[in-house]
Amino acid sequence: MNLVSRTITGSVLLLVGIGLVIVSFFTTLFLLIYTIPLLIIGLVILLNKKEDEIEERKDLNKIKTKK
Repeated sequence: MNLVSRTITGSVLLLVGIGLVIVSFFTTLFLLIYTIPLLIIGLVILLNKKEDEIEERKDLNKIKTKK
């Protein structure tokens, strides 16, 4: 994911998670089962900068060196 899509996806998941936390306190605490993973996944997506680095495939390098 590039920076823009990672920011949008992470922000949306965080906002949905926070919204569900607020709703769960007024209705049932059972919704927290869904909100906590949403918040964690949103944070991981938002803060994962290592994924943007392109890693070279090792199997392609072996094919290039054989030719």
